[in-house]
Formats: sequence, C-alpha cells, structure tokens
Amino acid sequence: MKVDQAWIPRMAARDDWLAQTTEDIIDPEREIVDPHHHLWVRYGYVYDMAELQADTSSGHNVVETVYMECRSYYDPTSSDPLAPVGETRQVAALARAHTGPARLAGIVGFADLRNPDLDAVLDAHVAAGQALFKGIRHAGARDAEPEQLFLPGRGPKDLYSDPDFRRGVARLGARGLTYDTWQYHHQLPAFTDLARAVPGTTLVLDHLSTPLDVGRFSGQRNSIFGQWKDDIAALAECPNVVAKLGGMAMPDNGWGWHDRSQPPGSDEFADVMAPWYHHMIACFGARRCMFESNFPVDRISISYPVLWNGLKKIAENYGEEEKAALFSGTARRVYDL
Repeated sequence: MKVDQAWIPRMAARDDWLAQTTEDIIDPEREIVDPHHHLWVRYGYVYDMAELQADTSSGHNVVETVYMECRSYYDPTSSDPLAPVGETRQVAALARAHTGPARLAGIVGFADLRNPDLDAVLDAHVAAGQALFKGIRHAGARDAEPEQLFLPGRGPKDLYSDPDFRRGVARLGARGLTYDTWQYHHQLPAFTDLARAVPGTTLVLDHLSTPLDVGRFSGQRNSIFGQWKDDIAALAECPNVVAKLGGMAMPDNGWGWHDRSQPPGSDEFADVMAPWYHHMIACFGARRCMFESNFPVDRISISYPVLWNGLKKIAENYGEEEKAALFSGTARRVYDL
C-alpha cells in the first residue's frame, strides 16, 4: 500500500500558528518522562534533536524521553531485516551528543517480529543502542479504508494472530524487551487475544488505541466511546499490558484542531480528553499508565507546553503517588530507564 504522507510537511509551518495560544506553565517543577516521541527526517520535514530540545525546554520539567521508531535514519546499505538498525544507531549517537536537560534515555526500534532470524536483528539493535535499546514496535494499525486517513497504518492483515508474529512477541519478553504497538480502536479485541497469548512479554498500547472519527467513523464518537470502554476494560484484565495516554490530537482522531485558525488551549484539550483518559486510568491504574506527547505528530494540532498543561489539568484530582506514576514513574519502570 502506498501511504500518502503529503500532510506531514505542514507540521513544519506550525510555529507561528501554535504561538497564538500561550499559557503559563502549570506545576513547573513536576518531573516528566516523555515516553513517546519521534525524530523525523522524511517527507520534506525535519524534526531532529534541536527541534525536540526546543519543545522539551519550553517550560515543563522534562528530564528524560524515549524515542519511538518512525522509519527515520534507516541504513540504505543494509539488507531489509537489518536496515532499521540504522535508526537505532543514529538515535543513539544523537543521544550521546546531546547536552540538553531532557536526556534521551531509551530507544524503541523496529523489527519484523515474524522474521525467523529475529534474534540476529535484535542482537544488532542491542549492539547499536547499547543500554538505550529497550524494545520493538511492530505496529498493527490497519484499517479497511486507509485512503480516508491522514496517517494510515501499515499493519499487515491479521498480524496479531499470526503464529510467527506471536513467537516474535514472546521472544521479546524472553530477552527482557518490551513490545509497543499503535493500532485503531476496532483492533482492541484482536490485541487482547495477543496479550493473553504472550503473558511473559510487556505489551505497551500506544495512543489509547487511536479512536477514529474520520472516514466511515465520522460522527460516531459517542457509540465508539461506549464500545471502546468495554474493550479497554477487557484488555486491562491482562496484567502484562500497560498503556500510553496521548496521541489523541492526531487528525484521524477527528477533533479538527489542525484546520482551525487558532490552536486549542489546555482547557479545551482537557475537557474533551478527560473521559477517555480517566477511563484508561480507572481500568489500568496509574501504575500501568504513562502520559506521552507523540511529538511531532500531535504538534500539528497543539503545542508542547499547552499539551502538558492539559495533561496536568486532567491529572489534577489524582493523588501525588498517582501523578508521579503518570508523569514519570510508569515510564521509568516499564522501559527500565
């Protein structure tokens, strides 16, 4: 499938637009570990360490971050299975050279978990990333109408039930590595089946399973929310699953912020996100949830300081122990930072 990424360069023109909404920083001393960001050097757009540092130093106390694979920096001289190791190698080099206050403390790379020679690829990732390499994301996101999505997933059909894939996910756990996935709301039952089949591996669900409100799902948010709540509750019964709370400002979530004349403030963000976030925390508990930025993808809709202000407003009524887990503790534990 050819993926249309024509919208991604629009992120480069966000600075002036995002600057229209500025706020004082809430709870500026609270430590934050941002467990999910990318570095982009593709599709005519660059968001590298300098751009990341500008965001992480924009007011909140971001002390560590985790890089998530996004097909940047692949090694064109390597064979297909080993080409993604170039991403781990380059990000590790950038992390070592970085002197800013927000330390890039972990890397989640890509490998095809169906590969019969998976261990050789994992060995190469470990050698390239050393202590920074934490796990693999082989995302399952797949929809029947990808042409309706801004950022359609590349997940193969029936990936989660593939026996070879399940063996690969189990192998990650045996090696002390995590498995991340990005997927859509309607894939939750299949992911729950996967979680039950590989109890020895820590599975990380990204972006609340991306509830869609575009294409054939447009205008169905209320009904989707009801089914999503049931599916999330069932998934949370799997003790090996943890959840990232973020990535909900992507265009495919259907809020339409990216097309407005002015970006949202933290009050608006918190108001619309709170029901989804509170349900995740109620089901999983704070010790199995971590707030994430998903930058620069969510940057098309909201700025970094406003996003974290919104997350702090969502967490306002939780206890200090729960806040510590949501903003930093869960991420540190899950990714062994």
